[in-house]
Amino acid sequence: MTLLRIALRALAVNKLRSALTMLGIVIGVGAVIVMIAVGSGAQERVEEQIRALGSNLLLVMPGSTTAGGVRMGFGSGSTLTEDDVVALNRDIPEALAAPALRGTAQAVWGNSNWSTQIFGITPDYLDVRQWPLVSGRVFEPAEMAGAAKVCLIGATVARQLFGDADPLDQSVRIKRVPFTVIGVLDVKGQSMMGTDQDDLILVPIKTARSRVLGTASAARNRTVGTIWIKAADGVDTRRIEEQVRSLLRQRHRLPMGADDDFSLRNLAEVMAAQEASSRVLALLLAAVASVSLLVGGIGIMNIMLVSVTERTREIGLRMAVGARTRDILGQFLVEAVTLSLIGGLIGVALGIGGSVAIAQLAGWRIALSAEAIVLAVAFAFVIGVFFGFYPARKAARLNPVEALRFE
Repeated sequence: MTLLRIALRALAVNKLRSALTMLGIVIGVGAVIVMIAVGSGAQERVEEQIRALGSNLLLVMPGSTTAGGVRMGFGSGSTLTEDDVVALNRDIPEALAAPALRGTAQAVWGNSNWSTQIFGITPDYLDVRQWPLVSGRVFEPAEMAGAAKVCLIGATVARQLFGDADPLDQSVRIKRVPFTVIGVLDVKGQSMMGTDQDDLILVPIKTARSRVLGTASAARNRTVGTIWIKAADGVDTRRIEEQVRSLLRQRHRLPMGADDDFSLRNLAEVMAAQEASSRVLALLLAAVASVSLLVGGIGIMNIMLVSVTERTREIGLRMAVGARTRDILGQFLVEAVTLSLIGGLIGVALGIGGSVAIAQLAGWRIALSAEAIVLAVAFAFVIGVFFGFYPARKAARLNPVEALRFE
């Protein structure tokens, strides 16, 4: 405590210089906290999107078509059917497959209307996507078989069409066809591509094909736009991927060496890669911000060396009246650490305030953690000890006689 009081009195003699010396640590600690908060917030956002999309997923899309010598993209063909889905569920018991048709249409209720995505699905789609309902019920077998005009709506559609009203049992017109709302989906949020997953209406796939989205040939061939496949918990998705590819190639009678007439994507690998990238980004941001802490430490060393030179006679006088080497070493080391810690605490306040300001003004997700704050303050303490040791050691090793003669 005695050393701390002496250190505080010495720092108070040159308040402006002490404040400027702390500035590097203040900026460094504040920057570290802000960068960690922003990076962790981005990582949490990615993890939230991964949970919203679902886990252990494979996505199968139709192959490409060629028109006039021009090859179109994946999904432009009609190579997948409901019979493929039946075969996948029958021959690969460790996975659950669900078909989907997708299109865009205008939904109308009363005086409200909203352009949204229309999906034709089976009840298995909700299980594959791990998408519960907040109210209502799912499609019944009789409704699936009879192409009933019933639908489930996403949270965004419910808000845009109905506002605060209860959507259940209301009649919504989709392409002039009246549909009864029998359920409201739980909130999924944005996808990894930034699209709103709640902006959709789900209808039975047979209804979508015959009344909303399909054509006569599509209804005859029972084609589907995508097949979602969920591997069972604990099952390697790569193994399921190989089984799915082998079965579809066999069903589509593709010869050896021929290209697939479908596109198969392992979403678990894509999501894992994106999660790893966000983790690396968070670490990179923290590392870049830490550089300013090193700069602040160099500033402390520079000022402490100047202080040793200015106070050489004082050091000689202390030694002459009995101060030991370790007393001088401790005095200057405590001064350096005090500078660093005070700057660190101010930096913590600045970093928290900056993080909150970024969240409110820019709308970014942030994640403040006690661990990050403790780490930043501990790093500031280490910086003070490391960069303050050399000036303190230089002061402690001064010759008392020469120090008293110093002008």
